[in-house]
Amino acid sequence: MATEKPLVERCRGINGMEKVVLTESRGCSVEVYLYGAHVTSWKNNRGEEMLFVSSKAVFNPPDAIQGGIPICFPQFGRLGKLKPHGFARNRLWAIDENPPPLPESNNYRAFVDLILKPHEEKFRFWPYSYEFRLRVALTPGGDIIHIARIRNLNRDGKSFSFTFGFHNYFSISDICEVRIEGLETSYYLDNLKGEQLFTEQGNSLTFESEVDKMYLNTPNSIAIRDHQKRRTYIVRKTGLPDTAVWNPWDKKAKAMSDFGNDEYKRMVCVEAAIIEHPFTLKAGEEWTGTQQLSVIPYS
Repeated sequence: MATEKPLVERCRGINGMEKVVLTESRGCSVEVYLYGAHVTSWKNNRGEEMLFVSSKAVFNPPDAIQGGIPICFPQFGRLGKLKPHGFARNRLWAIDENPPPLPESNNYRAFVDLILKPHEEKFRFWPYSYEFRLRVALTPGGDIIHIARIRNLNRDGKSFSFTFGFHNYFSISDICEVRIEGLETSYYLDNLKGEQLFTEQGNSLTFESEVDKMYLNTPNSIAIRDHQKRRTYIVRKTGLPDTAVWNPWDKKAKAMSDFGNDEYKRMVCVEAAIIEHPFTLKAGEEWTGTQQLSVIPYS
């Protein structure tokens, strides 16, 4: 009798970096590197990759991994005093052996709990005491779930504020054949036009050039339709009011050392985020944000 693969397996990945592989009996899988709590692969039951990771991605700390699902905390983008996208994606997380229970019920068995705490060196850049717990789960149907919990542990009563993002890089057939639905009539800040405020006019968002937009107060469900691959990605989110959309197009792709010149054609970022209004936690308070990614084939 064949032995089933373990649902949760700790092993070594590229350059010997530690990772956790989640598998389900139907064949879908997720891999999570402890460095950055970074998801670098999400495959369906046919072994097809749902996420984009650049062929030039660097798996060597302190560089961030280009692609997959980076965690942006305590700053998303460039709107703040820290380096773009914060430091959580550049830190080594630990396995959380004794996480507090989650209130909601779940239907998955394949999951890993990770934890990030302040490092003395980092207090110089962000002088707050916190605890960041993250669960990454794979459902029997092949969905990937992130549950982020951030608690303010400051003993001096200090509050802190943060912005946040699940920086999802989706694998697509051709950026010119993709459309995003659910953002119509939403306000957005355009990073290519000095963060000016606009309203999305079309029935769906399509791509003909570089896009770097931050949509504000968006619906909790966004769809990415890929005509050539005949699949739809669904991003469902709670506690994350905003959505960022990014594709670097040709000139910026060529200027990035860890990104292939033509790889912009095969990826799009649709990110569940806190952008416009930083979230403030008083001492002892906790914030929770979740996203669930699904893929639906269509004929």
